[in-house]
Amino acid sequence: MTSSWRTVLARLAAALALAAGAFAAIAAVPNSSRAGTPSLGQLNQQLGQAQARQQSLAASLGGLSQSIASLDGQIALVQSREAAVRAELQQDQAKLDAARRALRRERTLLVLLVARLARARMLLARQLVSSYEGGHPDLVTVVLEAQGFKDLLDKLAYLHDAEHQQQTVIGVTRVAKAQADAAARALARLETTDRAITSATALRARALAGMNLLLSSKQAALQQAHAAQQTALAASRASVGNIQSQIAQVQAQQAAAAAQAATTGGTPTPAGPSYGPNGNWAIPYAIVLCESGGQNLTPNSAGASGYYQIIPSTWVAYGGTGPAAYLASKAEQDAVASRIWAGGSGASAWVCAGIVGIH
Repeated sequence: MTSSWRTVLARLAAALALAAGAFAAIAAVPNSSRAGTPSLGQLNQQLGQAQARQQSLAASLGGLSQSIASLDGQIALVQSREAAVRAELQQDQAKLDAARRALRRERTLLVLLVARLARARMLLARQLVSSYEGGHPDLVTVVLEAQGFKDLLDKLAYLHDAEHQQQTVIGVTRVAKAQADAAARALARLETTDRAITSATALRARALAGMNLLLSSKQAALQQAHAAQQTALAASRASVGNIQSQIAQVQAQQAAAAAQAATTGGTPTPAGPSYGPNGNWAIPYAIVLCESGGQNLTPNSAGASGYYQIIPSTWVAYGGTGPAAYLASKAEQDAVASRIWAGGSGASAWVCAGIVGIH
């Protein structure tokens, strides 16, 4: 696997890990069915966190899209190379078929030439034996033993024909041997070519199988990335929508509670230790309404509790007794909130102050 492939896979794995982490974080956001009815401040805090996670998810999905685009390019390159290898494989197969046909022809020719050489050698051997056994008459003997001029001419023609036939047999034998040797050399070359083409074809076939395997793995990774992207994005949108719906419900409940408090003159409602706008608050009622809805809430995920949603460290630092604000009386909570407000922090100590426009 090349370094470019390893880089693409590393980016893809990182993007998938980010998407999975964001999805897990979204799934961990509490809702009203698990943690009771949260305050408006808690819901706004959760909404901010969910939107931040959604932005982080969108950024990670952007990186994932880039990795997918790069992967698409790599897949196109592999497909192009696969087509080229297939074409080369077909060409090699055609060459191999042609070489094998030529090899069969050369083998047949070699058999014929070897047989012809054997016959020529046999004829030459017979002629040499015949010449040795019968002797080789010289020209003087032929002239002296000739019975007339015609008989002399016939004997001279016979000797000439015999010599010519002997030279012909020798030439045929020499040509047959040369042809047989050439056919043997051609056969050896064709066998070498056949082995080379067979080896090259096997290598290309293995390369093609590796490319197909690599292409399949990249396509599977691409499908997994798309599935993770869609799942995480859907979960993020559902979480934000759920929190926004809860905020709308809490705002409606608070509006109804405020209307009821205005009608009853600020007396406690039957729902428990809750106070309306005339509850002698140490800080502006709009902030209290946003933070706790006028209720003595138990600690949230950050540890803030009570009517003013004070975290334990701040509660102790400003003279509160006990480990948490919600365990103290409203009067003590009012006193501590008043000290926080007057001690220099003012509205900046409460997130909801900025939400309701108090600075």
